[in-house]
Parts: sequence; C-alpha cells; structure tokens
Amino acid sequence: MNYILEYYNLIQNSKIKVSKKVKKQFEKLVFDLENPGKYHFDLDKANRPIEFVERFCKHSKGKWAGKPVVLDLWQKAILQSIFGFVNDNGDRKYRELLIVVARKNGKSTLLSAIALYMLFGDREGGAQICCVASKKEQAKIVFNEAKNMVVQSPLLSKHIKKRKSDLYVPLTFSTFEPLASDSNTLDGLNMHCGIIDELHSIKDRNIYDVSKQSMSARTQPLLFMITTAGFVRECIYDAMYEYADDVLNGIINDERFLSFIYELDSRSEWTIPECWEKANPGLGTIKSLEFLNENVQRGKDDSKFLPTLLTKDFNIRETGVGSWLSFESINNTETFDIEDLRKSYAIGGVDLSSVGDLTCASVLVRKNKKYYLLQKYWIPSEKAEKKETEDKVPYSIWKEKGYIDYSIGNKIDYTDVTNWFKELRDKYEIYVLWTGYDKWNAQYWTEEMKNNGFQLEEVIQGARTMSAPMKLLASDLESKIINYNNNPILKWCLTNTQIEVDKNENIRPVKGTNSKQRIDGTVSLIDAYVVFQNHYEDYINLTGGK
Repeated sequence: MNYILEYYNLIQNSKIKVSKKVKKQFEKLVFDLENPGKYHFDLDKANRPIEFVERFCKHSKGKWAGKPVVLDLWQKAILQSIFGFVNDNGDRKYRELLIVVARKNGKSTLLSAIALYMLFGDREGGAQICCVASKKEQAKIVFNEAKNMVVQSPLLSKHIKKRKSDLYVPLTFSTFEPLASDSNTLDGLNMHCGIIDELHSIKDRNIYDVSKQSMSARTQPLLFMITTAGFVRECIYDAMYEYADDVLNGIINDERFLSFIYELDSRSEWTIPECWEKANPGLGTIKSLEFLNENVQRGKDDSKFLPTLLTKDFNIRETGVGSWLSFESINNTETFDIEDLRKSYAIGGVDLSSVGDLTCASVLVRKNKKYYLLQKYWIPSEKAEKKETEDKVPYSIWKEKGYIDYSIGNKIDYTDVTNWFKELRDKYEIYVLWTGYDKWNAQYWTEEMKNNGFQLEEVIQGARTMSAPMKLLASDLESKIINYNNNPILKWCLTNTQIEVDKNENIRPVKGTNSKQRIDGTVSLIDAYVVFQNHYEDYINLTGGK
C-alpha cells in the first residue's frame, strides 16, 4: 500500500483537512513519486519501519498499555516519505525531518518506536542513536518509552540490552541514550539518528548544530524533530519553522530536508471545530475530541489560558500570557532594499539603555504612502559572548546579517549611534527630521547629535505620553502597514513586551518577569511613534499626503 498516495487523495477530495503547508509538502512528494530522478520510491524500504513499529512496539501507558502500536494513516504516510525515497545505492534521500503537531497526538510514542527501528531495524553497524534535549529529564521521556517497548517484546528484549545509561545491541555494537545540552559527550558524537523532542523548549541552537554536525561520517543519517509550537520567539524553533517554510516555497533548495507542519492556517480558526484536525491529525484516534472541546471552552472563558490553547493545541505561534501583542499581529516577513528609501524624509527614535546593555535606534520612513522601518542595535564587543549565553539569542548570527553592531570595549560608544544616523543621511539621503529619545544618560549624545545637524525631542517614558502612540503602533503592526524588513531582533523585542495599565487605561511598555527579555527595540520604535504623532500633519504632507 502506498500510504502517501492514499493520504494525498483524501486531502485532495476534502475527506480530511490539513494545513496549507502539509498539503504543499504532499503535493511535492506525489510529484516526486510520479517523476523519479536522482531518487526513486522503494515501497519495500518505505514499509519496513511501519512493519517494525506495528509488529514489535507496544504502548506502556494509559488505556493502551500493553497493546500494539497501530499507526494512523498520517503517520504511515510520513514514515513512507522519510524512508521510501532512495538513490540507486539504496541510500535514503532525506536526512532531516521537522514535524510540528499539537500535543497529545502521539509524538513521543512515534519517536520512541522510530528510535528503536534506527537502533535495531535499520541494520546500521555501530549505530549511535541519541535523544537530545535541554534537560536530561526531557530527553529521557522518549528513551524510557523505548525501554518499555523493549521489555514488552520477546524479540527486542532478546537483542537489545539495558545498561546503566543506554540501550545496547551487542550484535551490531549500537547504542541509544538520552543526552542533555550540558553533557560533556555532545561534541564527541557520531550519530546515525538524532532525536529532538519538543524543539520549542530549546532556547539556543547549540543542541541542533552539534547533533547535525555529528552525523557527517554516516551514509544515511536522520535528524528527527517533533514538536509543538512554543512561546520562546526567535529561537531555534522559529529558525527551523521559517527554514522549512522557505524550503517548501522553493526559496531555499534543500533536497535533504522534509517537513510536516500541522497547524491552523489562521488564528481565527480555533473556534471552528471543522478546522481543528489541521493541527491535530490524530484527533479522534489518538487525541480525545472531548479533551480538545473542553480546552477550547476554557479558552473562550479564560483569556489567560487562551495563549496556551492556541500554542499547544493548534500550533499558533504566540508570545505568552500577558504579552502586549499576539505573534500573528507582530509577524511580518516582508522585506525591502534600503536603496528603495533613498531621498526620503524620516522620523527617528532611540533607546540608549545603559552603556553596557543593548541599545537600539529606529528610523521610520513613509514612502508611497507605506511605512518602512530601519533599525540598528549595538552591544559592547567584550560582553557580546556573555550576553548571547545569558539572553539565549544568536547575537553573533545577527551581527553577521547586519542587524547588530559590536561597540568596541566593555561599554557602548554612543558615537556609533550618531554615525549610523549620519550614514543614513550622507550615504542614502534619508533625512531624519525629528528624533525621539529618553533623556536618561543621554546628555553627551544629544549634544553630539545636535552638533551634527539633527533635531531631537525628549520623550517622557510614561503611560500618559506613550499610550496613544503605542495603540497606533499596535494597529499599524496588526494591519501589516509597517514593513520592518523581517528584523529578528525587533520581532524578539516585540514578543517580550508586556504592558502596564494605569487607572485611566493608559499603557506603557514593560518587561515580563524575566529580566533578560529585552524590549529595547520596542521602546525605540515607540519613541519614534511619539514624535510621529507630534508632527503627524507636517510629516504626512511632506511625504505625499494622506
């Protein structure tokens, strides 16, 4: 049975609902089935892991404990996709897999069974299988379930032995072990299969990078990632999600990468029961419909629970409880070339922060009745590595891409900020008419800016001043009026931003409970919006009218 075609036909005939991304992935797979090139589809190889799982693996928890694992059609179609496409030598095409699926759809059970197949059924000599996670407890979830499957199978328990910290196959010298990110053995791995469960919980990309690099000596390795969405933005999860999207859309050519992203296509679909299976392919067979109904009702009744529902049951990327804006409101992947803004009038905003912390400058340009945002960030060069570890964001990668600069030394040189404004003016003829700033710690810098011909306006950092501009900014972000060039640091800052409300329902930006959640990019943009409102009529008239 070709489960890929069976599943695809049901999608095409509207018998089942899937996300747009899943549909597009299966369209590509069916095209490859019908148009074999370097890789062809081998039905026998495609079915081996399915037969292995259903023949040798049993559940160990809940109402299914002791019963054989019976895979759903969507799971069989995915497994055939991973293992069925091979070259003339029989080596697999796909080496990396991302599955995003809502909670309680059998993620850990599937991972455990596949780990055992890669350990014993894939016939790889000296196979090293690792389940890696931020913490050992998380990594052991899949490992312990696999161990329980071995105990329940006479054949597997005959050939797979439990040692102190791993499962071992003496016949092939193969091992399976759980590892945490702080393990001393990560750098010495030679993995045949790496498993990352709940990718969303990993705040930096080291685990992913080390796992991928450890597979370079293997002929047909597999890095297997299954996860729900999460609340941590601009981390490895977002990076992999966007990479998968680019591969699907042909922006990136990576024939070794495969993704199945089960999600709602729109945030509004969470109240439409007919759409729920888009994020829950196991709904009714693996996941309880009654359980999901109860969660949805609670989400309607309890606004604080709603972000968790949207993220964990429907894979909508959210910003967390208490956040100012939803991720759907914030997210905008549009880009532009700075050359398109040449000979423009602009409005600026600056958040200098402390001399040893993150500083941001924003320049808002209205051109052809659209808004374009330029931003630059700075951190001290001597503190960059430490801050990358503390903040758990890739400052070094952002520096390579030009979003952030390192000020030489252990503190920020505010002249770097001035020089950026001068560069926009002198190189690109982008003339910043007014720049909003917080006067705290800014006396020297303001004099320098004024001496270079820039007009500055103090922005009081209180709710009375910032509330109306913030509400306008929120509206403009939600309507996608602002093109911020898909700047990942601003996206991160916006997702970290919460609000404080006074007795008159005026709002101001604040950090969440985590002091490492930077909001400097948000504050800089709000400062620009305060000035924008102060000079609204003049600026609109200068830039082409309403």
